[in-house]
Amino acid sequence: MTRSVYVTGIDRGDGRQVIDLGVMELLTRQVDRVGVFRPLVHDTPDRLFELLRSRYRLAQDPATVYGLDYHEASALQAERGTDELVSELVDRFHRVARDYEVVLVLGTDYADTQFPDELALNARLANEFGASVITVVGGRRQSPDSVRAETRNAFRAYEGLGCDVLAMVVNRVDPGDRAELAEGLGALLPVPCYVLPDEPALGAPTVAQITHALDGKVLLGDDSGLARDALDFVFGGAMLPTFLGALTPGCLVVTPGDRADLVVGAMAAHSAGTPPIAGVLLTLDERPSDEILTLAARLAPGTPVVSVAGNSFPTAAEILTLEGKLSAATPRKAETALGLFERHADTAELLRRVSAPSSDRVTPMMFEHKLLERARADKRRVVLPEGTEERVLRAADVLLRRGVCDLTLLGPVEQIRKKAADLGVDLADAQLIDPRTSELRDQFALIYSQLRSHKGVTEELAYDIVSDVNYFGTLMVQEGLADGMVSGSVHSTAATIRPAFEIIKTKPDAKIVSSVFFMCLADKVLVYGDCAVNPDPDAEQLADVAVQSAATARKFGVEPRIAMLSYSTGTSGTGADVDKVRQATELVRARHGDLKIEGPIQYDAAVEPSVAATKLPDSEVAGQASVLIFPDLNTGNNTYKAVQRSAGAIAVGPVLQGLRKPVNDLSRGALVGDIVNTVAITAIQAQDHSSADVPAGT
Repeated sequence: MTRSVYVTGIDRGDGRQVIDLGVMELLTRQVDRVGVFRPLVHDTPDRLFELLRSRYRLAQDPATVYGLDYHEASALQAERGTDELVSELVDRFHRVARDYEVVLVLGTDYADTQFPDELALNARLANEFGASVITVVGGRRQSPDSVRAETRNAFRAYEGLGCDVLAMVVNRVDPGDRAELAEGLGALLPVPCYVLPDEPALGAPTVAQITHALDGKVLLGDDSGLARDALDFVFGGAMLPTFLGALTPGCLVVTPGDRADLVVGAMAAHSAGTPPIAGVLLTLDERPSDEILTLAARLAPGTPVVSVAGNSFPTAAEILTLEGKLSAATPRKAETALGLFERHADTAELLRRVSAPSSDRVTPMMFEHKLLERARADKRRVVLPEGTEERVLRAADVLLRRGVCDLTLLGPVEQIRKKAADLGVDLADAQLIDPRTSELRDQFALIYSQLRSHKGVTEELAYDIVSDVNYFGTLMVQEGLADGMVSGSVHSTAATIRPAFEIIKTKPDAKIVSSVFFMCLADKVLVYGDCAVNPDPDAEQLADVAVQSAATARKFGVEPRIAMLSYSTGTSGTGADVDKVRQATELVRARHGDLKIEGPIQYDAAVEPSVAATKLPDSEVAGQASVLIFPDLNTGNNTYKAVQRSAGAIAVGPVLQGLRKPVNDLSRGALVGDIVNTVAITAIQAQDHSSADVPAGT
């Protein structure tokens, strides 16, 4: 039977979309096929469903998502009664439920509806759907006593109407009241109650939303700039020195279009990062000269300048009533919302209470979700040497909003801040260090010169070497100032991992440093090794790669069944290359009898049961291999890229293994999502390393 979760409320303005998004995140971690049903809808396409469909790559036909629009439902209820309305919605729900393992039901929104008792309707629908209920209560601008009373009454109302209440969520409370409310409600209610503070960034409209609402014209700016949140509004009428003192981080400057001095001053302030602004809104349908706009664009590339027809007073009145909305066009808000939900709700407890059936399949999305969840559970600090690189900054934005790990970014600090401001990335919670000016440079030079004195490295030479961001980041990891490092989006593999070889070195039980890729196929995750580091490992090294890869696979939830790949299977082939693989296989069997391993074996026999049944019918690995070890770098690198491109697989890696502390390399073509995943993997690897690791150079 399909498990269903019904997220509902008691009134409008509760910010319930945050909880809808958070619950969807939980469900997609657990199962592959999650459906969505909204019984009543105002307009289609529905903004929230479009966000869920975009973010979670839902294949569900939008026509099946919606029950009835509010006008249809109201007319049906008036003509034929509530029972007929409910019967119609139940029929439409079951058309969705039969195709999915779990259905997330999005309750009514209490906005501009004509139902006399909307709460009772939600409760009845939840019961008829066989769905458990998560009830959301809005706490914005309410006293703690009022919130407590309203939450208790909401629980009693839904429980009294026969609902299976999984949890209560109080949203948008004053941050100063959150801890007290959470403790008090936890003792007051028989079900878990999660209390989420009000988050200004979620309620702030983006510059794009303001532009659309005011029918504005974009004079300058790119998509990234238009996606910035307008966290405050500064109305420009004063002279420039006074005006500059009034600017606040993330503010939207509203000024008449003929005030070229304020336009240039605001953009110059943004360029200097004192402070970064969201953009400039020009009123009176006036626009500065082309020369002023050119200067503004050079000062703050990407920062939006928008012109509207109205004068300042009605424009101000309108924008002050606008509220930010979660949508497919606001991915940063979605990351902020998920980070908020995951920090303040006990997601593990909630998932247990949902009791969604666990899927045997592991989709790419499920694998990625679990990475972030595991990294967040025991936060570590990861250093990113490429602090001025756009993709790294965008990845840092996601990681910080989701609370995945703590971050240190390396590079010229003012350049990092300016680039982040241009991208609308908030680095307030990140540590920024310029290796060239850092007080750590002298200390690191001494450490590195001692480590490399046998190579003739003096302290003076070391002083220059450690100003390199990769050397500096590696030394931070070695000295315990960071738990792991990720680099390589603009540096070569050699530039990224050479410092690790020199400073961190290999584990005592590892003969070499090697790598794996997690290949996320449509319904499973395979581990490929080694596709990035060792050109032509000998039998001993190949055996070491297999053992390391099995350990890495197990660490990330993939049960290792090792296939030692070759161009022949079993005893069918001969030659030096096959003999190397055969010897490596025997070495693993002799030293690690607990590991399931087969080799030499061809790729098709390793992963396809029908081929395995013919070639190796008695093997416990053939046809179901999860860890595939390639005989050399040429084969491994080409194979992973071929599978990635032709099968549409997501390749996460390379993940380095064998080092005493985690350092990972990125492909120079890495996307933002690749960087996020690699940082999460690095943080998880760091969870196994304590501060008592073996000192450098021993």
